Amino acid sequence: MNRTDEARLHFERRLAFETDAADVAAELAAGTADYTLVDCRSRAAFAKAHLPGAVSLPHAEMDERSIAALPPGPVVTYCWGPACNAATKGAAKLAAAGCEVREMLGGFEYWVREGHPVEGRGRGPLAYERDTSGLVGLVR
Repeated sequence: MNRTDEARLHFERRLAFETDAADVAAELAAGTADYTLVDCRSRAAFAKAHLPGAVSLPHAEMDERSIAALPPGPVVTYCWGPACNAATKGAAKLAAAGCEVREMLGGFEYWVREGHPVEGRGRGPLAYERDTSGLVGLVR
């Protein structure tokens, strides 16, 4: 196998287990998202704001019972952003339980940066807005 074939296989393998905010947003908008979005952050963070239709299942709370309670089918995990590994930990636990899983790269941070909608009670003292400076900010 030559280096070009090795590189192609490497990136195809990554894409089988990863997605990003733009792809998830496009699939949600088109109605083609055939997976459950799992927010692996804390329940408090989820309550403030989360991706539309996501379910809260912090990675530290994942066990056989909570995983079995998820809707059947593929799962996409996310957490705060690139500096957080809760989505990776959650994805590992879900895969070990037999789930088909991918991780959303960039997490909530890049979802907000790209201006995608959020749900939750984050409208008020702390509301997320589209970032134009390069950093996610909170509106006070």
